[in-house]
Amino acid sequence: MAEVLLFHHALGLTRGVEDFAGMLRRSGHSVHVPDLYEGNVFETLQEGLDYAGNVGFATFLERGRAAADELPSGIVYAGFSLGVMPAQMLAQSRQGATGALLVHSCVPPGEFGSGWPQGVPAQIHAMDADPLFVDDGDIDAARELTAAVPEAELFLYPGDAHLFADNTLASYDAQAADQLTDRVLGFLDRVA
Repeated sequence: MAEVLLFHHALGLTRGVEDFAGMLRRSGHSVHVPDLYEGNVFETLQEGLDYAGNVGFATFLERGRAAADELPSGIVYAGFSLGVMPAQMLAQSRQGATGALLVHSCVPPGEFGSGWPQGVPAQIHAMDADPLFVDDGDIDAARELTAAVPEAELFLYPGDAHLFADNTLASYDAQAADQLTDRVLGFLDRVA
């Protein structure tokens, strides 16, 4: 059994994020899903990003760090889209990380220190034509990470949806989400 700290995307803690956490729990894993938006949920990415910007991205990251402070160190950090920021920050900076699951996004490894910690595996999942992933440079960060870290894998799915793994959104892609789920469960079984 792996212990996972899962951070939600820019829309907030949606039922779809909770459903994903529930699926991991039903597979035997312990999953913590903090609400970094303090109960706020948004209809559009822009509204969610505006909220995060108004609160401050540093505050968003600090809320993620505070959520981790209550947990043991040997955990997998996971994030959807905006939630990749605290997940990746903690995987790179908090001692004892057992893995990182970066879904819909990736930050250049140098953003959170000197690089990726040795021996910490990672998976990155995104669609190959998602403009937020491809045009905003996340794909370049993902390729940089996988080139530098032997334990890192990049999975690209056909399509242009951003939040394709949240089953409550119009962007949900069942086939891609099923593949992602299988790969995530295999990853968690390996690091448990």
